[in-house]
Amino acid sequence: MKVSFCALGCKVNQYEADAYAKMFRDRNWDIGAFDEICDVYIVNTCAITNIGERKSRQMLRRAKKLNPDALVVATGCYAQTKAQEVMALPEIDVVIGTAKRAMLVEIVEAKLRGEDIDALTDIMQERMYEELECAGETERTRAYIKIQDGCENFCSYCIVPYARGPVRSRKIENIVREAKRLSDKGFKEIVLTGISVNSYGKDFKNGQTLADVIKAVCAIDKVCRVRLSSIDPRAFDDNFIKLIADEKKMCRHFHISLQSGSSSVLKRMNRKYTAKEYLDTLSAIREKMPDALITTDIICGFPEESEQEFKETLDFVKTAHFSKVHVFPYSERSGTVAARMEQLPRPLREKRARELSALCNSIAEECENSFIGKSMDVLFEQCEDGICEGLTGNYLRVFVKSNENLSGEIRRVEIKERKGKKLWGEII
Repeated sequence: MKVSFCALGCKVNQYEADAYAKMFRDRNWDIGAFDEICDVYIVNTCAITNIGERKSRQMLRRAKKLNPDALVVATGCYAQTKAQEVMALPEIDVVIGTAKRAMLVEIVEAKLRGEDIDALTDIMQERMYEELECAGETERTRAYIKIQDGCENFCSYCIVPYARGPVRSRKIENIVREAKRLSDKGFKEIVLTGISVNSYGKDFKNGQTLADVIKAVCAIDKVCRVRLSSIDPRAFDDNFIKLIADEKKMCRHFHISLQSGSSSVLKRMNRKYTAKEYLDTLSAIREKMPDALITTDIICGFPEESEQEFKETLDFVKTAHFSKVHVFPYSERSGTVAARMEQLPRPLREKRARELSALCNSIAEECENSFIGKSMDVLFEQCEDGICEGLTGNYLRVFVKSNENLSGEIRRVEIKERKGKKLWGEII
């Protein structure tokens, strides 16, 4: 029997799909590509935006068109938050939300025998972390390790807490075991990911926090780099900043969620910090790590956002000097507080997103150019036709010419120049 997988949305979804593949492979299933004729198709769906939901439906329908006799399984956030809607789709045979994924093979095999297992659960009642372990097949040089699930921030625009439930943290010994296995396979960089990584340990009673995870993974000999996925600015107290500044294996790149540069908008978003507090966090990080680069996300056109509030965001990004910003026009999510607020016209949201994107791209180029002439370690991801590309620890993408296949290698590179949108360097 052959099964294939499609993961939409965030890195957590991709990690989970890779873990599903490992589970099936361990049960002697053949793993196929999603565009092949397979017996079972599994789509790990996304619900973060309307676009995510639409793409989820498209991929589920595409699977059934590839093989009308196949079993089509919907898992993930869209399947959890709108289970009845998903079950009503004629292409769907099985719906599993964001729990009971460890039973996925059992549920699928039972369905193929004509048996049904109730796979849906009230995610808000889940209290234990569901252990899933990826195979490390989807990445070449960086391995993602999921360390927690769930979110309890309840930002007014976000459906994720209802899709993922309360915070559940993974045992450190299991994180370390997986990191050792992946580093033994040749992965030099470990990315710690989750739905709300800074919430790690909140559900424990032993005092363990994200800092303990970082210390444990950095202590693994074969791990050369440790990187954090998206993190809340409130994680960066003095002790945490000192820890990551002192740890040589920690990447000097942090994706710190912002969403707006206006404190009044942040308050309506139910974010738990002000614009000034965020800037103070950046200053504290840069004081200890001058080479650190910060990336972020910003939503444009949030309900009731005035011209003045949008200008505050424009001014904010000029001060913050981000190396990259993911800009999104606001998208209503049914079931959230923000969906009940007064909405701005969609063309205005999109106009503001375009204006902000142009500014952020200009700042990002200035930021990258400031590293020309500097020497940095680059972990190369791929080489083709004598051109190798990879990432510095602070997340600059660098290209070099080389007759050697440097994939998976860390080399010292002097960044020489910018050509178009690319930074080029020479190995030293």
